[in-house]
Amino acid sequence: MNSLSYLNHDQQGFPPPEQALTDPNGLLAVGGDLRPERLLNAYYNGIFPWFNFDDPILWWSPDPRAVFVPGNMKISRSLIKYLKKQDWTFTINHSFKSVTEGCAAPRAGQDGTWISTEIQQAYLTLHEQGHAHSLEVWQGSELIGGLYGLAIGQVFCGESMFHRTTNASKAAMIVLQQHLQHCGFKLIDAQVVNPHLDSLGAKSIRREDFLRLLTHLRDGQVSSDSWLKTEVFLEL
Repeated sequence: MNSLSYLNHDQQGFPPPEQALTDPNGLLAVGGDLRPERLLNAYYNGIFPWFNFDDPILWWSPDPRAVFVPGNMKISRSLIKYLKKQDWTFTINHSFKSVTEGCAAPRAGQDGTWISTEIQQAYLTLHEQGHAHSLEVWQGSELIGGLYGLAIGQVFCGESMFHRTTNASKAAMIVLQQHLQHCGFKLIDAQVVNPHLDSLGAKSIRREDFLRLLTHLRDGQVSSDSWLKTEVFLEL
């Protein structure tokens, strides 16, 4: 039965994702808070928060789900040609706070952002605990793009990305999936397909298939040095 659940501050659990509404697609629960324990529980069960600044906290598990398999990302010839001309450098976990601030900046044609100060602080806490991570794109000393998300076993749950230079966020996704492949990750959760992700070959799979994969991979082991603060390289 599809129904909307209301969470109180003390309730850490979530209803089964299969109970999410079909309209709006994937809305599962309202309320609760953004404490690390609740956020980790959400991602562990295929659920993520997304809400506007003046809304209550909304929790989602859409059907279908957008995913990438590390190593299978589609990179067009024109994008490869463009990226080969750039002198960009890439780092892991060098500037998590700056990446979340970049993702929070209003986009063209938008009045605001869902990534409020509260959201930024919640994920910064997860970063400090070793659960959330960032990938940065630099041109010299200038941060021109990046992304952040959570590592749940062998799954990386992407949250948001940004760019200040053309194709910098695409480069971040390409480097991320190459890094994840090397470290033993098996899946990237991209939540919902959009034109940006579609251009890189994101696949839509049924929620039940995603949850089955998540259950299999969420306790899997990856390289112990996956998230060391280091420089990584684009392989083209």
